[in-house]
Amino acid sequence: MLPAKRGDIIDRLHRIAESRSHIHIEGCFEADDVIANCEQAGIPLRAPRDRLFEAHDLKSFLEMLDWLCGTFRTREQLATTAYKFAQRMGRSGVRYADAIVNPTHWPHWHKDVAGMIDAFDAGFAAAEQDRHPPVGLCVSLLRTQSAAESLELVELLSRIRHRRVVGLSIDGNEAAAGRTGPRFAEAFRRAGAAGLRRTVHAGESSGPEGVRDAIELLGADRIDHGVRAIEDPELVDLLARKQIPLGICPVSNLALGVYPSLAQHPIDALRKAGVPVSINTDDPSLLDTTLEASYAACAETFGWDDETIRHLAATSVQASYADPALKARILTDLAAWRR
Repeated sequence: MLPAKRGDIIDRLHRIAESRSHIHIEGCFEADDVIANCEQAGIPLRAPRDRLFEAHDLKSFLEMLDWLCGTFRTREQLATTAYKFAQRMGRSGVRYADAIVNPTHWPHWHKDVAGMIDAFDAGFAAAEQDRHPPVGLCVSLLRTQSAAESLELVELLSRIRHRRVVGLSIDGNEAAAGRTGPRFAEAFRRAGAAGLRRTVHAGESSGPEGVRDAIELLGADRIDHGVRAIEDPELVDLLARKQIPLGICPVSNLALGVYPSLAQHPIDALRKAGVPVSINTDDPSLLDTTLEASYAACAETFGWDDETIRHLAATSVQASYADPALKARILTDLAAWRR
């Protein structure tokens, strides 16, 4: 079968059934909403509209996220953001998404994380009623937080047991924070004991050692990014043997300088080594990309045919934290996908 062409995939991937496991609510803002928030609260814009989402590296990117999230100050603003997030997923053909949210980026919600979760839940629930895809929340720690802060968050999540929260995550700049696996090991252990799934950003701005710590110290059942595992053949074998999925974001990796070109990106090498990989978009609004465009670019670069695309989409479903019945329905529909 001939490899798929980029335009063909973009046009037809709207019909493929899949899930999204590595995407941040903070990366799905619409410029109009941010500007409206600023006008409502009297906040000066950080830059002109055409450069509102501009960043040059991971450090400036995270600083931008803090500013953007600081413009969201009401329950209604959060609920609207959640609703629009689900709408965005539906436009890309996504049938379920695990959305990552990091409370440390949202200064007006630091003392009311439970209220923040409730506000997002209201928006997601309204979206589901309007037939947009369901969304689960992965609440994330920041790598620079303390062990005590991580335990405080897990205690809160364990106490409220909100139906919308499906997992604990950790993200942030690995290179700047240094090794953090030992610091957060107890929090992740308690999260697992409380029934939360565990997903970890690792192997992006640091090397493969972060991926190994995520597995061995944090009990990760999914890795976000994980691409630099390719630098350690034994680690690649471990990922393949344990079938630990990687939620890979090729466009993000290029934009933030992890790799200079898609041709040099290891997603296809990891796939061929037997590691479960799925394609994701990380922060699609801020990176000006879509899921179908990411699929198309990879298919064109690596010569993927329809069955390879279908397999990647199936991995996205299997790696998600959707309930088993929903996964089964999505996989049934995926089996019938034809371009």
